[in-house]
Amino acid sequence: MPIIKSAKKRVLQNAKHRQRNFRVRSRVHEVVRDLTDLVKEGKKAEALTALSQAYKVIDTAVKKNILHKNTANRQKSALAKAVDAVKV
Repeated sequence: MPIIKSAKKRVLQNAKHRQRNFRVRSRVHEVVRDLTDLVKEGKKAEALTALSQAYKVIDTAVKKNILHKNTANRQKSALAKAVDAVKV
C-alpha cells in the first residue's frame, strides 16, 4: 500500500477511472457483438441501424481516450465491410 498521501489518492482515482472505463469498453463490445449477430442472421436493415449506433459508441470511447482513434477506425471499417457483405 502507498504511504504518501498523493499516492493514496491516486489509488482511489485509478479505481474509479477503471470502473468508468470498463463500462464504456464493455458497451463497445456489447454493441459490436449485437451487430455481428445481426450480420450472421442476414438482417441487413437492422444491421444498418445497429451500425450507426456502433459508430456512436465507438466514437464516444475515442473521445474519452479509452480506445485509440486508429483502433476505432479499424473496428468501424471492419463492421461496415461486414454489413455491406450481407446479401439482401
